[in-house]
Amino acid sequence: MVNLVRHYDRESVPTRQIASQENISYQLILQRLHNARLVESCMGPRGGFRLSREPSKISLRDIIVAIQGPVRLNRCLLGVSECPRRPKCAVSKRLAELQRHIDGYLGAITLDELSTSRPVKKPKTNDELR
Repeated sequence: MVNLVRHYDRESVPTRQIASQENISYQLILQRLHNARLVESCMGPRGGFRLSREPSKISLRDIIVAIQGPVRLNRCLLGVSECPRRPKCAVSKRLAELQRHIDGYLGAITLDELSTSRPVKKPKTNDELR
């Protein structure tokens, strides 16, 4: 997705180019992103994929949910059918609160931000510090 930001508002990116540059299995991932309406596919000699909306309107949470499904700390958060003890469970209430924070955090990170952030520097090892 970050790769597609570089081409936003210009041209589609060929599927094979995305796959080789990002070292991903493009069929499954791009199909899921397309089904979630995060990318559009274009046919023809200049075909490929492009973002379906502005990078600032696509969150990291949107991308994760499209590719792997909802992020859940515990299956009890999926509903009462998964855990009949949920309505009276003190742990479930705390997990639900943490889940809201995670969802909010991931939802606040936009694709636009991800595309402009610098790579995280690798921490130095003990040998390098000496």
